[in-house]
This record gives sequence, structure tokens and C-alpha cells, in this order.
Amino acid sequence: MANEGINDTPCARKGSITRVIFDMDGLLLDTEKFYTEVQEIILSRYNKTFDWSLKAKMMGKKAIEAARVFVEETGISDSLTAEDFLVEREEMLQKMFPTSDLMPGASRLIHHLHENGIPICVAAGTHTRHFDLKTQRHSEIFSLMHHIVRGDDPEVKQGKPSPDIFLAAANRFEGGPLDPPRILVFEDAPSGVLAAKKAGMSVVMVPDAR
Repeated sequence: MANEGINDTPCARKGSITRVIFDMDGLLLDTEKFYTEVQEIILSRYNKTFDWSLKAKMMGKKAIEAARVFVEETGISDSLTAEDFLVEREEMLQKMFPTSDLMPGASRLIHHLHENGIPICVAAGTHTRHFDLKTQRHSEIFSLMHHIVRGDDPEVKQGKPSPDIFLAAANRFEGGPLDPPRILVFEDAPSGVLAAKKAGMSVVMVPDAR
């Protein structure tokens, strides 16, 4: 794919795509499996199962927002608060995150865009502490980003599907403000796709096989 190949996409016919924003968890890094494993362990104590429909509702949200969905949707909120769930989950996740692998094709696409002069950035719902653990083996890839916006950034008042994180990411590219349809977002979560659309941006969903 040559540099001008990005401009040939149907979403770009009204004007060239000039910037690209990437989600991170489940899109660039194979981290969603860690959340699934830990949440299955916790729910097993209550003789409940963690299914894909619940995971889809949690993906892309800030941690506390996802935690509230988890305890309320599973009916365990009387036994486990969202805050206690996060504390219990944290201990297990901190051991898993440093082993995070890149998703297939992520390195190739990032290098391609960088080499062809397309400014790219990350808009990750994860907070800084988790971001550092997840990316510690992949500093070279993330060093190619123009900038990175995390879920605990002051400008991100609400998690996805609010467009806050994508609007903040767009505003930090050089040459802004940018025309939103000329920004292409890559997402794996339904809430992230909706957030990008609310921001007025073009979006490509790379869904989990399930």
C-alpha cells in the first residue's frame, strides 16, 4: 500500500485522510485476553460465567465505568462493589500486562504509515500505570507515535462511547484544528467505534473474531 493508498478508501472520497488514531487494547496489543481471564476467575466464585455480550459492554470504557457494568450486569453488586472488584483484579493484571504481545499486523501497519509520513497517535482508554506495564516490551513501536492520550488524561472527562479521547487526540496533532472526517480511527470495541463516529471521524472496526 503506497502513501496515496489511504486516500483511495471510500471513507476518504470527500477529502484525503491526513491523520490516523489507534485504539490500543485488543487493537494494537493482545491484552483483552487478560481482562477476560481475570474476570472469569472472579465470577467463578459466584457460580457465574463471563460471556462475550458482557465483555462487549465493558470494552473501551474507563476502568471504573467498566467495573460498574461488570458487577451490575452479573448481579453481584451486593457482594462485590465496583471499587473492590478493581482492587482484586489489579493484583492479577499487574503480573500479566508485562507479557503483552502485539496483535498480528500491528507492527507492519504502524511502520508503513510512519515511513510514508502519515502522522499517527494512540488514544488508549487505559490509565498511565497500566499503559506503562502493557507497552514496556514494545517501546520502539510506540515511539513512532506523534503523541499518546490515555484514559486518565485531564481532557478525557468520560470514557468511550463519549468522543472525549478522540477529540483530545485530534487536537494534539500539528496543524490543528483538523477536519474530523479526514481523521481515520482504528478500533476493536463497539463503544470505541461509536465514540469515533460521535467525534465525526472516519472509523475502521477490527473486531474480535467472536
